[in-house]
Amino acid sequence: MLVVMRHGATSAEVARVIEIVEEMGYSARPMPGAQRTAVGIVGNDGRVDASRLEALSGVAQVIHVTQPYKQVSREWRPDNTVVTIAPGVAFGGDTTPVIAGPCSVESEQQIVSAAEAVRDAGASALRGGAFKPRSSPYSFQGLGRKGLDLLALAKRETGLPIVTEAMDDDGAHQVAEVADCIQIGARNMQNYSLLKTVGRIGKPVLLKRGMAATIHDLLLSAEYILAEGNTQVILCERGVRSFDTATRNMLDLSAIPTVHLLSHLPIVADPSHGTGLRDKVGPMARAALAAGADGLLIEVHPAPDRALSDGAQSLYPEQFAALMDELRGVAAAIGREVPQHAGTARV
Repeated sequence: MLVVMRHGATSAEVARVIEIVEEMGYSARPMPGAQRTAVGIVGNDGRVDASRLEALSGVAQVIHVTQPYKQVSREWRPDNTVVTIAPGVAFGGDTTPVIAGPCSVESEQQIVSAAEAVRDAGASALRGGAFKPRSSPYSFQGLGRKGLDLLALAKRETGLPIVTEAMDDDGAHQVAEVADCIQIGARNMQNYSLLKTVGRIGKPVLLKRGMAATIHDLLLSAEYILAEGNTQVILCERGVRSFDTATRNMLDLSAIPTVHLLSHLPIVADPSHGTGLRDKVGPMARAALAAGADGLLIEVHPAPDRALSDGAQSLYPEQFAALMDELRGVAAAIGREVPQHAGTARV
């Protein structure tokens, strides 16, 4: 980090900056120039409070030479992190698993039927919300604990590992009892208490990008989880809000190669929430895979017209089966593979 002084800053102002930096536990290196002086901070571990320095008299600006996130960065770990959520289901390697299922768990028949359909089409894991954060308090909020029990049943019936969302600290512990991977949704991406909790729980986490979050924000949120000792984090691009109303969100495919450049963590794409429209899911799923996504998250419902949430973006089972065939071709073209479901039903 560099603290750039204003033109004409006095020696006392420079000395005060050096004093504060050393009070914070770091070393300061003044670098006088022809026009102004800069003070370099040595030993910055990413926890320097830049606002404290920016407020000092004579300071023009504070420049971050390195990123404030550390453990998620390529500088910290140059090799890709591979996150395994169940035997044979790994994100960040040569395979690109697909997580599929309905937006929310609605009934035993619905979730088991959905699980069987996505398993037969080749999905590697089952998604489905037991706890549902909704924009309207009058919308279906999920079945809660009963939904988790039904997900556990679907897992026993099909062998598919479970990915489902936690909304708060207590819910995270309940989800951890059932899920193989805890999802943190877009609305909770910056719920730092929840991020710390799932970091301490230690199970794999799928962290979705917030609706108005930058990639920088997403990586800092992931840093909260890694800072608690949990390195098993999968990032998810699920679309950001834009001024255009033609689709629900704008699926930012450029986030995929950008994250790969900045971070060692795997990133998957969610074309269902990214577009909000069934006919857009297939094209954007193929495009995301071609862009280098380490996996996909796709909503599939046995009867989308009767879905209690997000039916308009949910694929019919036959559409999902056809899409899986197309995705295998895209993956093969770039030297990767969409794996077949490796699990077996348990009695």
